[in-house]
Amino acid sequence: MTKRAESKYKINRRLGENLWGRPKSPVNRREYGPGQHGQRRKGKVSDFGIQMVAKQKLKGYYGNINERQFRNLYAEAVRRKGDTGENLIGLLEQRLDAVVYRLKFVPTVFAARQLVNHGHVKVNGRRVNISSYQVKVGDVIELTNRAKEMALVMEATQSSEREVPDYLSLDAQKFQATYVRVPGLSDVPYPVQMEPNLVVEFYSR
Repeated sequence: MTKRAESKYKINRRLGENLWGRPKSPVNRREYGPGQHGQRRKGKVSDFGIQMVAKQKLKGYYGNINERQFRNLYAEAVRRKGDTGENLIGLLEQRLDAVVYRLKFVPTVFAARQLVNHGHVKVNGRRVNISSYQVKVGDVIELTNRAKEMALVMEATQSSEREVPDYLSLDAQKFQATYVRVPGLSDVPYPVQMEPNLVVEFYSR
């Protein structure tokens, strides 16, 4: 099981946004940050601060990815042809844990990471237990027979909280899907506004 240093909802409150659009988020009731100083009036935010928040939102949304992994994804996005911000979103959406979350096999991206790490997900018929594994176009993703019977999975797949995006082709009866194409920013159903262009500016300083 992956270790997380802070509650996922604390990320929400620190950023002041409901990152995953979940009805349970405390931001729905308290928009100020956590802790005794959370309600202090915020001063004017610098350009650097705005860029930093954009990076924290993107990192937090995908399960609070550590800085080394995130920087490596950015470096790969720069290396590829095309718009760096769009490339970064595509690489994040190709992470296996992100794909499992998008397919509604689990309720949260943190649960998706745990499901992958515990060996309950197969890619092209082979078990993959690395959550950062990069799924390619045409890859077939499916759950193991044991995972299909989990209460968490059954509940998530029947939930109407989210929809499966069209860059994934899902056979809900078989708990199996095909990765159709790499999405761009406009294709990804983020509940909040993401600004990868500001992340690019942050790392380009």
